[in-house]
Amino acid sequence: MNKNPSIKCTVEECKYNNTHERYCTLSSIEVGTHEKNPTEAQCTDCNSFELK
Repeated sequence: MNKNPSIKCTVEECKYNNTHERYCTLSSIEVGTHEKNPTEAQCTDCNSFELK
C-alpha cells in the first residue's frame, strides 16, 4: 500500500490508512468541522474518512 509522506494518520479504521507506516494513502484530504464556530482541534474532522 502506498503512502503519502505529507499526511500522517493513526486512524486504523480508515480505508485509506497505511497501518504499517501510519500514513494516509490519498494524494490529498479534505478537513472540515462539525461545529458552527470551531475553536479547538477536536472540532475538526477528516472529511475524506471512509470505514474499511
